[in-house]
Amino acid sequence: MGPALGREPANTRHVVAWAAQIIAKLQACAGLLVILLLGVSGCTFLRVAGPAPEALPEQPTFSQSGIASWYGKYHQGQLTADGERFDMKAMTAAHRELPFGTVARVTRVDTGQAVKVRINDRGPNVKDRIIDLSSAAGSALGMRDKGMITVRVEVFASDQAP
Repeated sequence: MGPALGREPANTRHVVAWAAQIIAKLQACAGLLVILLLGVSGCTFLRVAGPAPEALPEQPTFSQSGIASWYGKYHQGQLTADGERFDMKAMTAAHRELPFGTVARVTRVDTGQAVKVRINDRGPNVKDRIIDLSSAAGSALGMRDKGMITVRVEVFASDQAP
């Protein structure tokens, strides 16, 4: 049997030396493990395989749907509400609420055609319409023959001047 309690075995020095070596190796492994974990947690090259996620499309800061009309030759050269002369060949529009100088995207709902216009006038003066487009903007949307179309008016921060 082994030594009685309270008595050291004959090879105690060997056991103590062996235990000290084991403890030293465990400490070295623990230190290495800590360094390895810290290194991995800070690595940016570890990524899940696959393509990068796509950015979400920009959301409009204003959106309104309704009827658009156009105006042209009769108003050519007259002062608009912001004080500039109306130019039927410019990509401009009249809106009741949007601030002057705002760039709005006007999309024809039935075809998806879209134009960007700068708001420089107030209107339309007809209750059921939401925007009056210049002759050029109306032509770009293919509405000159129809007179009125259903549109979506949107304002995006990326379209505005800095």
